[in-house]
Amino acid sequence: MLRYWTAGESHGKTLLAMIDGFPAGLTIDEEPINRELARRQGGYGRGGRQRIETDKVDVMTGVWKGMTLGSPIALQVINRDYKLERLEDLPRPRPGHGDLTGAIKFLGPIRAILERASARETAVRVAAGALAKQLLAEFDIKVYGFVDELGGVAIERPENVDDVEAMVAKRDESIIYSLNPAQDPAFKELIDKTGKAGDTLGGIVEVRVVGAPFGLGTHAQWERKLDGKLAQAVMAVQAIKGVEIGMGFEAARLPGSQVHDPIHYDPMQQESVNLGYTRPTNNAGGLEAGMTNGQTIVVRAAKKPISTLRKPLESVNLETKETDAASYERSDVCAVSAASVIVESVVAFEIAVALVDKFGGDSLEEMKARYQLFLDMARKR
Repeated sequence: MLRYWTAGESHGKTLLAMIDGFPAGLTIDEEPINRELARRQGGYGRGGRQRIETDKVDVMTGVWKGMTLGSPIALQVINRDYKLERLEDLPRPRPGHGDLTGAIKFLGPIRAILERASARETAVRVAAGALAKQLLAEFDIKVYGFVDELGGVAIERPENVDDVEAMVAKRDESIIYSLNPAQDPAFKELIDKTGKAGDTLGGIVEVRVVGAPFGLGTHAQWERKLDGKLAQAVMAVQAIKGVEIGMGFEAARLPGSQVHDPIHYDPMQQESVNLGYTRPTNNAGGLEAGMTNGQTIVVRAAKKPISTLRKPLESVNLETKETDAASYERSDVCAVSAASVIVESVVAFEIAVALVDKFGGDSLEEMKARYQLFLDMARKR
């Protein structure tokens, strides 16, 4: 079973991820992991912390001469802004954060909550997801994410969003990681205006998984359904307040004839991962009954605006119980771009989990043999 845990605080010495169940025999490259870490720190509207940190991964265990051993892999991202012992507590909880609920639950200081609840922890989740993408690449599965809406403004997208290389090139031209860099000036102006007003912005991100085969996930038990696992992983990202698979909530507003994807067969596509079963639409988002159906997996997530405001909302001083402005900690105006990277990473890891669950073995070589055997058998149906 492939899984991971993280440890570390926002201003602690380091952040750690421990990955268990990763197959042996994959030659890994740290540079793509570091590129993803840099992308997480980027995007227009980020705060001063990103000018302090230069995140780099350190693969500490589970690798020999660049190859995975099948034993637990420990990843480390060091915090340059290490100052936890010098930081004081916050007296006034910030609305939207876990300050009040955590302090009451654990009967302790707000500082103890915010340091772990901080999205800084996602740096090692991005590292874990980037490693998972290297495994997926061995099976020609590609994962990419982008910003689809920001501050309530929809972003025009190209037609062929499954042309991964072309879409990634467009996204990487954009200061907000959208698929339409031509709209960047308008969004730069919006973010600047919002920042000057002491406010923050949220948005919607989309992640697409191209090349996933039939049969990842299962209908057999509720907790093993892949759409449920994806939703949980995405909802566990800080500040995410909603998840859609495929058409999502729009499907509730339409009749079934306009929602469900007709099934056709094209023998010319029999060798592809869809085994020749094509769909003129993909409203299901690549998942039916908790299983992949050979189409592109589409996951969308709603990210709320950053909770820390330079013009704070009202709060309560926990010592005096009097109304006062919420405490302020250095923060971003807009981190939707970063959210697209983080959501992409956790989706990639969950797809890797499902892949190992379906075709897993102790080694990559064994996984590939089982994968090919499955495709050969499925094509005979």
